[in-house]
Amino acid sequence: MQKDEPLFEISTDKVDAEIPSPVAGVLTEIKVGEGATVEINTVVAVIGGQGSGFRVQGSVQKPDEGSTGGGLAMPQPENIAPSARAAGERLRSSPLVKRIAKENQLDLNQIPGTGSEGRITKEDVLRWLSQHGPGSAKVPAPSVSAQQAQPSAAALMGQSVPMSKMRAIIAQRMVESVRTTPHVYSVYKVDMTRIARLRERERVPFEQKHGVKLTLMPFIAAAAIDALKKYPIVNASVEGNTIHYHDHVHLGIAVALEWGLIVPVVTEAEGRSFAQLAQSIADLAERARAKRLKPEEASGSTFTLTNSGVFGGEFGTPILNQPESAILAIGGLKKEPVVMTDAQGNDSIAIRWMQNFCLGFDHRTIDGADSGKFMSEFKKALENWERPIH
Repeated sequence: MQKDEPLFEISTDKVDAEIPSPVAGVLTEIKVGEGATVEINTVVAVIGGQGSGFRVQGSVQKPDEGSTGGGLAMPQPENIAPSARAAGERLRSSPLVKRIAKENQLDLNQIPGTGSEGRITKEDVLRWLSQHGPGSAKVPAPSVSAQQAQPSAAALMGQSVPMSKMRAIIAQRMVESVRTTPHVYSVYKVDMTRIARLRERERVPFEQKHGVKLTLMPFIAAAAIDALKKYPIVNASVEGNTIHYHDHVHLGIAVALEWGLIVPVVTEAEGRSFAQLAQSIADLAERARAKRLKPEEASGSTFTLTNSGVFGGEFGTPILNQPESAILAIGGLKKEPVVMTDAQGNDSIAIRWMQNFCLGFDHRTIDGADSGKFMSEFKKALENWERPIH
């Protein structure tokens, strides 16, 4: 194999990532089987070549204290019926590439490979996907794998399917979070009319200038960051018998994937402009869905946003992303009749854009009064938006 050719894939509750070979040579020994859980710096393979062999260490990053790392998927060559390739030519790709192709109904035989010996790389399959879109080729129904099973809705009925490595670790983390932390919730309804009108007015010039769509998320993120700066008690974590109040806001943005949930992180978010926030959020979400995040880009968050209202729900009651002390769930945006009171005290009914936000917090470190102050500041920032967006 060549240097930088995909060697194996790691899967944690945070991220799926492809690990390239650090040197050129021959893969002479696989020390850890597919699906095994390993500690950081475990030797997983040996690459031989001229002179002594090179020992490859797993680079799984611990998601949090007590983690045992993640599962491994070692690339195994497969013989697949030829299509665009010459008869008998072996199709070479990694488990990550195969999974992207499967989820988007792509036939890897039709995709030219630019890697060593025609290997199809992530960039190759993503380039094909951007040019041709999903479902651009019929693919044979793959066999169910304990590590990479993504059955269709019809296939799920009446079936028992093993958890993927990511799903199993997510399940473990959620149970640990509920057992560790006394969760409390506070729901606030916010009048988003000012934001909705601003977004509608500015979305085209914003996209032309900054290259990303103007969604509601950067508005919500900016308001949360401002509130966290004013009430740092919410931007904290418990370390044994100590509460650590973070000096930066490392903002986690939960992204739903077909195979699980991932939380990429906007580091030092308090120092970014509105446009930079929008660009970072869009970039991280895009790369998360394409499995192009580095492990370190999905760890170290101090406060998380999760969009539970993306399908129209009123609000959600999220489980804390340990070891954080708070998480904010975003409800669905809806038009509602609202009683409005003018400066003279006269009431009237108006149609307004309304949205529920639910703050889940650790009652060991945050009292109800603290959560109320934070949410009031957050609400005020959105309803009286004055921050420039360009």
